[in-house]
Amino acid sequence: MSKSTAIHLYSLDYSEGRTYLYATLFIIGNILVPRLCHLIPQGGLMLLPIYFFTLIAAYKFGWKVGLLTAVVSPLANSLLFAMPAPSMLPVIMVKSVLLALCASWVARRSGGVSVLALVAVVLMYQVSGSSVEWLLTGSVAAALQDFKLGVPGMLLQVFGGYAVLKYLLAR
Repeated sequence: MSKSTAIHLYSLDYSEGRTYLYATLFIIGNILVPRLCHLIPQGGLMLLPIYFFTLIAAYKFGWKVGLLTAVVSPLANSLLFAMPAPSMLPVIMVKSVLLALCASWVARRSGGVSVLALVAVVLMYQVSGSSVEWLLTGSVAAALQDFKLGVPGMLLQVFGGYAVLKYLLAR
């Protein structure tokens, strides 16, 4: 599965209506999926659902759609459902923005989608995001929480993201 599958990648601009249409769809996904995951005890901590559609948005449609999704999704979830908790919002926002930037960069560099490319994206944003979290919180334990509890979510991002990008968005 490390073989790269070519997909049509976009780099939409903020002046295009499609940018906001796609971002809105991904934001809705980033609102609904976390609601479902939070029905499972520690589902949010294990499955990291708020990042899934940000990964898809940025990888397929570029950093601008990804960035809109990355910023609005956590804010909307926090305002509507207090999840993430306001105290965690800065860390979630940083990781989400880093994910959008890493995913769009890897997509452009690779020109296609592969499991290896998505592993690179997830590791890039998690390692850099955890480093920022450590700086913001002063807690190594908090910074490493995603690596301790969130491995299922990281695997879901890699393999679920691969499936969505390859089969649904490859058109």
